[in-house]
Amino acid sequence: MNLWNRMMCYCRRHSPWLFHMNTGSCNGCDIELIASLSPRYDAEQVGAVLQASPRHADVLCVTGPVTRNSIVAIKTVYGQICGPKAVVAIGSCPASTNVFIDSRTLEGPLDQHIPVDVYVPGCPPRPDAILAGVAKAAEMLAERRAAGETEKEAIA
Repeated sequence: MNLWNRMMCYCRRHSPWLFHMNTGSCNGCDIELIASLSPRYDAEQVGAVLQASPRHADVLCVTGPVTRNSIVAIKTVYGQICGPKAVVAIGSCPASTNVFIDSRTLEGPLDQHIPVDVYVPGCPPRPDAILAGVAKAAEMLAERRAAGETEKEAIA
């Protein structure tokens, strides 16, 4: 591995850029995600920065159960993130639809629609658990970059 690739692996491990997407949650996980980015929990220790555009992000953080109205948006946002990329499912809703399991407006767990790399359990999860999940996603990104995964391989 040449110097440029080693530098990119180091940067990806120590500075994940996040894009947050709410797919219909109760906002409990959203509040905890924003709290994890506050100075109290110090998201800068893993270099996490919240981005306004998915085109600038490395990690997609999804909260809430997957509703019919959000499926197209999820796939569009996932496609806009350049590879290699990681998806973090925050809370119990994207993992299992939680208490909304019998709702007619839901389309199942998130992993039926896009690949999920890290699950952060809880309803809502603690901010330190969210940071641990983001740090794990950052390590996965660095490993994928070191393995030479391209954007086309990440989409497939």
